[in-house]
Amino acid sequence: MKDLLTYILEGIIEKEKGSFDIDEIQEDSHITFKILADPAICGLIIGKGGQTIKSIQTLLRVKGRLEGKSISVNIEEKSS
Repeated sequence: MKDLLTYILEGIIEKEKGSFDIDEIQEDSHITFKILADPAICGLIIGKGGQTIKSIQTLLRVKGRLEGKSISVNIEEKSS
């Protein structure tokens, strides 16, 4: 699942613009992915009106349901 999220984010972000890390926190059948991104690319990941991040969350939730897990995705700015 983390590989899918990484693949999606790499497709959205050009490597020259910034970087991101993904933390995975698993509790029983719930998985939380925390995207830690450079401030310069947070807007790209969130998208206009939050459409991009909502789409990413939807894709991962559907994949999670197929595997019997609940998924949440959060984004935070990396601190310098």
